[in-house]
Amino acid sequence: MEKWLVISDTHDNIPMLKKLPEIIQKYDIRRIFHAGDFIAPFVIPYLMFEGVEFIGVYGNNDGERLFMRDKSEGRVKVGPIEIQTEYGKVFLMHEPYSLDAAINSGLYDFVFYGHTHKVDIRKEGDVLVVNPGEYCGYLTGVSTVVVVDPGSKEVELIEVGYVDR
Repeated sequence: MEKWLVISDTHDNIPMLKKLPEIIQKYDIRRIFHAGDFIAPFVIPYLMFEGVEFIGVYGNNDGERLFMRDKSEGRVKVGPIEIQTEYGKVFLMHEPYSLDAAINSGLYDFVFYGHTHKVDIRKEGDVLVVNPGEYCGYLTGVSTVVVVDPGSKEVELIEVGYVDR
């Protein structure tokens, strides 16, 4: 069964990003959705893995967008974006300006966002809504990601580690 990883707000935390390969392998992740705030292009290689589809959107703190676009081979885009998958349509954004509209539109099966640094996992009708919290851990002290089973829409919140604040 295919698994997805939803991640956001990595904010250049390289020590935490170095823990991703273990998560990718353990959960047999096939797609990564990044909901923005990478910060610098040099983090992109820590998010791209052979055999794993990667797509992301810029956040409000991301700089060097042209280099980030190039480094990601065009996989980081200005959001919000729609991604059609075999499991339904994903709406991916950083700031949740259109969160309620996306959820209530009837157009999406999954709505993924970031920005708030707060975990938000819920089902609104048939829509799975996920904010994985912050991967950097800088505000809450906890680095988190969410693993999604897109077939069943079951999720698992993973606490990757703790960060001194």
